[in-house]
Amino acid sequence: MTSFFSHLRLPRRLRPVAALAVAFTAAVLPASARAEQIPSFVQDGTLTICTNPTLPPMTFVKGQDVTHPEGFDIDVAQALATRWHARLSVITMDFTGLFPSLSAQRCGLVMSGIIRTPAREKSFDAVSYQDTALVVVGRKATPTLSSMDELSGKDVAVESGTSYVTRLGVVNDALIAAGKPPMIIQQYPTEEQVVQQVLIGRVFAFVSQDVELFYRMRQLRDKLHVLITPDIPDYRHFAIYIRQNPEDRTLLQNAISALDGDGTLQTFRTKWSVTDQSTKGGAAEAGTGGMFDWGAFFSALTSMAFLHGAFITLSAALISHGIAIIISVPIAIVLNSPQKSLLKVTLEGYVSLFRAAPTLLQLLFIWNAVPQFFPIFREQWFTPFLATILALSINESAYQVEINRAALSAVDLGQELGASALGLSRRDIYWRVIFPQAFRIALPPTINEFINLLKITSLASVISLQELLAVTQIQVARTFAFTEYYAAALIYYLVMVFFFLFLQKRVERRFSWSDRKKVVSNAA
Repeated sequence: MTSFFSHLRLPRRLRPVAALAVAFTAAVLPASARAEQIPSFVQDGTLTICTNPTLPPMTFVKGQDVTHPEGFDIDVAQALATRWHARLSVITMDFTGLFPSLSAQRCGLVMSGIIRTPAREKSFDAVSYQDTALVVVGRKATPTLSSMDELSGKDVAVESGTSYVTRLGVVNDALIAAGKPPMIIQQYPTEEQVVQQVLIGRVFAFVSQDVELFYRMRQLRDKLHVLITPDIPDYRHFAIYIRQNPEDRTLLQNAISALDGDGTLQTFRTKWSVTDQSTKGGAAEAGTGGMFDWGAFFSALTSMAFLHGAFITLSAALISHGIAIIISVPIAIVLNSPQKSLLKVTLEGYVSLFRAAPTLLQLLFIWNAVPQFFPIFREQWFTPFLATILALSINESAYQVEINRAALSAVDLGQELGASALGLSRRDIYWRVIFPQAFRIALPPTINEFINLLKITSLASVISLQELLAVTQIQVARTFAFTEYYAAALIYYLVMVFFFLFLQKRVERRFSWSDRKKVVSNAA
């Protein structure tokens, strides 16, 4: 600094004053005039967020393109990315996978209309960006409540993975302490399913946030009614969650404050009607009434979103089952060997483990837990599709091993002895004698197992794979046309399953000559 003023040939006695003036000027300049520090969760010029696209108006899909969610949260995230000169990348997934994905560093922040609670802040940093309030909602004709105690003994629906269960648990503890029956809490995977339980009369009420309720009430044309808005201090703000880092939290807080100060957040609030249910901006698409909407049904049936979802479902099943067969054949050969060995014991443990563990748990473990041990699985190359292939291949191979073992055991031992007597090598015995016979036996149950796997792929929606069921749920959240969109998804599943059932029948007919009973009857 001194050499700079020397270069300007200022008198020596004025140089400290000039330096002080420069420092003061830098201090009072607005943040936008200085180079803003970038948070560490912005990696390689990309801000990656995890969100659940079934929570309008915070984040949802307005059209048929399920890869591009919109909403208040997406706009705020884009504004943050622009401020930090970054590209926005949005990863959509089931609500229950948001925080595990944040822990696994699959995304820099989680933003999906999530309440700021002390329990969550024990593990993550949070920055509030929108006021909200918890509401208990019922059908329009339901009388209002004066207190939460009046929910005693009633069925209440909530979205799984949210903090509502914990909050209602506190109310239940108080009810039990007062000698009253507790609420019966029913959990559902998505918010639109929660709302549907009230509409069809299965539950008395559901719990949500006022911001989301404004959208639902416009969408359902006043079929819902707020029963009570309890004053709960822990449920007053939506928050953006990041991994714990004081510097990043400060930078995020400063950015949100700046967006609030310059009116950006207010513009988004008006656009998406997050504060006033009577506002017409961002109007929701109305759901169908009591009659089946054939237009919505055929629109879903012929949409590119459903076709793409069905393609992903079929591809994941075919690839996973193909890999499972390749893995299972050598394992089945080893396990059918009469000799005991360490390898055989290890493979028996492998089969038992993956047959015992639920498929959903294996999917979640590979997607959320493995990256914490092996950082390479956090990279962009490890997509939900690859994670699904890995999980389903390992899981399915354990079942396919048992099919192959049974088929190999069904081949008469005399076949092997006879081939050996003819001087064939062990390799030729398997390839020319045992495998062809075992193949005929294993093929029908293998196709049956594939059909089962085709349906199991729907579990992959929890790790954000946009397969057929995930696409259906996203579209239902947008339109509330439950019957029409579920019926369209059912048609796709039926077409795929019936095709392979037909294939299975043809295969059984083709190899029916190997049926011992039929051979005997033909000989007679």
